[in-house]
Amino acid sequence: MDNKEVLLRVEHLCQYFGPTKAVDDVSFDIYKGEVFGLVGESGCGKTTTGRSIIRIYDITSGSVYFKGHRICAGTLSYREAIKAARKELRGNVTAERRAELEKIIADNKVEMEKANIDQKNADKEYGKQRAEEVRKEYEELIANATDPEEKERLIKESKDRIKAAKRSKIVTQIQMIFQDPIASLNPRMTVKEIIGEGLVIQGYTDKDYIEQKVYEMLDVVGLVPEHAGRYPHEFSGGQRQRIGIARSIIMNPEMIIADEPISALDVSIRAQVINLLNDLRDKMGLTIMFIAHDLSVVKYFSDRIGVMYYGKLVELADSDELFRHPLHPYTNSLLSAIPIPDPATEKTRVRITYNPLEEHDYSVDQPTLREILPGHFVYCNDEEEKRYKEKVANE
Repeated sequence: MDNKEVLLRVEHLCQYFGPTKAVDDVSFDIYKGEVFGLVGESGCGKTTTGRSIIRIYDITSGSVYFKGHRICAGTLSYREAIKAARKELRGNVTAERRAELEKIIADNKVEMEKANIDQKNADKEYGKQRAEEVRKEYEELIANATDPEEKERLIKESKDRIKAAKRSKIVTQIQMIFQDPIASLNPRMTVKEIIGEGLVIQGYTDKDYIEQKVYEMLDVVGLVPEHAGRYPHEFSGGQRQRIGIARSIIMNPEMIIADEPISALDVSIRAQVINLLNDLRDKMGLTIMFIAHDLSVVKYFSDRIGVMYYGKLVELADSDELFRHPLHPYTNSLLSAIPIPDPATEKTRVRITYNPLEEHDYSVDQPTLREILPGHFVYCNDEEEKRYKEKVANE
């Protein structure tokens, strides 16, 4: 993966809700074209991580970079560094230490200002860039058009496209598929209105163009044009999820965050939705962040897997590597909970219970995310790192 392009980079992401640390210092990269699985039990912070990336929440601390642009920036870490430095300055410190502390304050003020600017202007700068790209594209097409009617059509289309490009936000290149298909669809809107809403928000006014794109998306997700005039309650759960997928891909995104897209569906429908996402990945070159709690599904669908526990990323590795060498006790606990379709094996299967108080002693030596094998990271301290490396070497 070293030579692959990093599409999304998450650095020290923190998302706090009051005293609750829903996501606490999480870092990972997602490469262009891959499926990155994020797993963990309910309440571990995986959905909050996805929603923070797509800016449903303003992040507390850390940074998120998409295509090299910082799209999310939190300032808590800078404010805390300034506060700690000012507190120390009030005591008796040497002239040398005072100069160091003043530099810390000045540097963090600069970083905090940069974070605020990036958070505020990321979409504006991206909109300008996209509008210029579209303008150049249509100038060439219009100049080469010989048919007056074709030229007139291109001029009309270019105005819509440029207007939409100016309104476009970089974060719209990341779309989300939500867990509950019925709760995420407006019951008062038809399927055509639901799927086409993103284009309308972006400034498209040509109804024929919007209708054409809606019909295209319905076909891609396995529905028919006749479904466009119906309402969400007239569909099954699997069909509703297909409508949600169509709504996300009509924006032609580069990345999809799929937040447990199959957990609310019947078992018989789950494979269909997974196969649909696989087909879209191949056809559209999508990058997918797949959030789930079912490790067996994630193994089948994902190239790499991150395991979360109580807001922390505790293990990160390639899919096959994680199942071959699960190192963190919580990962072993999750793997032991996967049901096996064999009654004899099920009777003898040992389920592992994870108790962090018994498994770890972090009273002195604090843990960090460390690389045990190439590309295989585990949240551990010095003693655990040594033990994990010995375990892998002896296998």
